[in-house]
Amino acid sequence: MAWTYLMFAGLFEIGFASTLKLTENFTKLWPTVIFSVCILLSFILLNRALKDIPVGTAYAVWTGIGAAGTALIGILIYKEPATALRLFFLVTLIGSVIGLKFATTST
Repeated sequence: MAWTYLMFAGLFEIGFASTLKLTENFTKLWPTVIFSVCILLSFILLNRALKDIPVGTAYAVWTGIGAAGTALIGILIYKEPATALRLFFLVTLIGSVIGLKFATTST
């Protein structure tokens, strides 16, 4: 169950990181509300995952999911460049997150 919490924590990290730009320095109400809900849920779920997953692994996976997902949102929604090198490193990052899952035993 801890890995499920961690996966959802990472997804909510994508949510808060992706909506941060839309808040326009926290002057837009609904993007700020979405940002706030996502960041709160992300940290609550990360905290739950830390009960069974070592902190170093959990943090690396959480930030990896967030970084890769936010970069993909940037490419797909914000029309950021999708160069071959950038996509290569995103795949490498995702592969590393998956590798950490299989290399870590829960406590």
